[in-house]
Amino acid sequence: MKTILLSIAVLGVLGAIFGALLAVAAKIFHVEVDPRQAAVREALAGANCGGCGFPGCDGYAAAVARGEAPCNKCVAGGEATAAKVAEIMGVTADAAEKMVAFVPCSGTSENAEARFNYTGPQDCRAAMLFGGKSSKLCTFACIGLGNCERACQFDAMHVVDGVAKVDRLNCVGCGACVDACPKSIVKLIPEKQKIMPACRNEDKGAAVMKMCKVGCIGCMKCQRECPADAIHVVNNLAQVDTSKCVQCGHCADICPRHIINYFGKSYFVVPPKEEAAQ
Repeated sequence: MKTILLSIAVLGVLGAIFGALLAVAAKIFHVEVDPRQAAVREALAGANCGGCGFPGCDGYAAAVARGEAPCNKCVAGGEATAAKVAEIMGVTADAAEKMVAFVPCSGTSENAEARFNYTGPQDCRAAMLFGGKSSKLCTFACIGLGNCERACQFDAMHVVDGVAKVDRLNCVGCGACVDACPKSIVKLIPEKQKIMPACRNEDKGAAVMKMCKVGCIGCMKCQRECPADAIHVVNNLAQVDTSKCVQCGHCADICPRHIINYFGKSYFVVPPKEEAAQ
């Protein structure tokens, strides 16, 4: 009995000693946390999407509180969140250009010729390991097995008929789909940009026509007739200079392959509000 009581007493003394040591250590190593950090964290969207460029909302809030990050980087929260964060920090929030995801590919199962029938794991990276760059003849094409769709937290990315498509109304421009694509097909473009060629094949026209019914053949008709000199054929592929594009839609109207999208008619699951209102 004495042994048990002695053991309990020893444990109690040790517990008290360690508790005192922890209390002292807590005071010695205590780091003052700016109260604005918690307030900023509360104001954020809480998606932890990484679109701000920091490791989650906590990392971004800490950087803002330290003055190391601007107030308008929460892409999921948008302008409303930027205004709240700016108010907490006592500064003015500059408007950040809204970005949305874009998939420059029209190689659906109907348009693109298949190289083989892939029946392996429904994962783009696995498919690349199995069959090279693509199961389609066009090695530039979207694989369409949904890595980007699974990475999106905002229900803005969907694979439709073998090609990833973007719902522009839901997209916040976080870039998760960009990081998830093993072929680096998905990219972010300014939301205001409505004219984009939906192809990335850099092969010559004759070869493209054998691979895809709608692929860009680099005919240069869009380049010759663009009134703003905003579209040029580079490496056999039409590319838009968004800083010059006036979004008149003329290139989309005259493209013989109908590969230049205007207002997202072919690559947005849900059309933009401007188009829906028409």
